[in-house]
Amino acid sequence: MDSIEIVKEILKGLSDAVIAFDEEKTVELAMTALKKGIDPNDAILKGLAVGMDEVGKLYEKQEYFVPELLLCADAMNAAVDVLKPHIKLGTQAKPYSVVIGTVEGDIHEIGKNLVIIMYEAAGWTVYNLGADVKIPLFLDEQKRTGADVVAISCLMTTSMLAIPEVIKPIKEYDPGITVMVGGAPLSREMAMAYGADGFALNCGTVVKETLKALNREKGRPE
Repeated sequence: MDSIEIVKEILKGLSDAVIAFDEEKTVELAMTALKKGIDPNDAILKGLAVGMDEVGKLYEKQEYFVPELLLCADAMNAAVDVLKPHIKLGTQAKPYSVVIGTVEGDIHEIGKNLVIIMYEAAGWTVYNLGADVKIPLFLDEQKRTGADVVAISCLMTTSMLAIPEVIKPIKEYDPGITVMVGGAPLSREMAMAYGADGFALNCGTVVKETLKALNREKGRPE
């Protein structure tokens, strides 16, 4: 087997191990990747993240559920812990970044945390504000970090009424900031009516929908 085939086999093995939530295997393959001289960024983005993307599709098709999603994330994160110390700063293109939180009056975090897993699996930098976040803090954190996206989560019909109050000052400050919303009581139509740029039905689609919204904002093809 030539070196190109070996690299392909290791990257596919990392992807398959994430899907199989095999933490021991992802760690073993991450160590093998380093020994073989594979760029740790490639091991993460072309191996682990590919597997996590497939996990998102399985979740979307209701073949995987929250417990499987969390186990897959554990397998991925265990390998990332092996690879991360070997990443050379400055060799990676600037990743996208997102400020995320559950809106004021809502203490639910499980859905938001699953969304964070998907963003991190795709190589995004995540600034997690937590739950029951005061309205001004979303914009304050975006100003502090310069994040590309602000993502707002809610799980209650009462708390979703705060979403337009979060979006309004963000858009007044900079209409070019992409705002995503998601949560059980929302629909795409409601999200657009609130002034958001994008809506994700669940964590399995969130990265794809965010990239589409970002490209629309920048006038690029979706």
